[in-house]
Amino acid sequence: MLSAKEPRAAEVDDEIRDLVDRAARGDAQAFGLLYDRYLDPIYRYVYYRVGLVSEAEDLTEEIFLKAWEAIGKFRWQGVPFSAWLYRLAHNRVVDYTRRKRPSAPLLESVPAHGPDTETVVADRLEWERVVEAMRGLTVDQQEVLTLKFIEGYENDEIGVITGKREGAIRAIQFRALAALRSILGV
Repeated sequence: MLSAKEPRAAEVDDEIRDLVDRAARGDAQAFGLLYDRYLDPIYRYVYYRVGLVSEAEDLTEEIFLKAWEAIGKFRWQGVPFSAWLYRLAHNRVVDYTRRKRPSAPLLESVPAHGPDTETVVADRLEWERVVEAMRGLTVDQQEVLTLKFIEGYENDEIGVITGKREGAIRAIQFRALAALRSILGV
């Protein structure tokens, strides 16, 4: 049950539709609100695909610049605006990985000291091991696992974002998890 403060999905959809329509007519403030809403999820998607904070920040900036330039071409065709943004992000990440195969990321976000430094470093190293192992998967497998387990999308939503049927998403996820287990030796 929704609380009194939680907007209904239709209200959110209407709000997004209004912002997209205004941004398509050149309203920079409306695009800024879209940017604020989608920056974190798009950044996380990119980061978990490339593994480097600095590269993820640059790519995310490029994705939103592309979105601003192309929003006038966006058409409501039964898919959410977020699916269009994730498609832009997917395309940019694919271009990036084709041009530059990044090395394993450094421990960019580990604090220099603190009471839990050992735990933070151990967790970070384990996470980097998983991210590095994901690079051994196909692009489709990386995308499905990132959208499912990092962004929390359901299979039907992933299908909309990727343009694949839900059954194909389940199959990709199953093969990806099996391959990841094999790579990690678990």
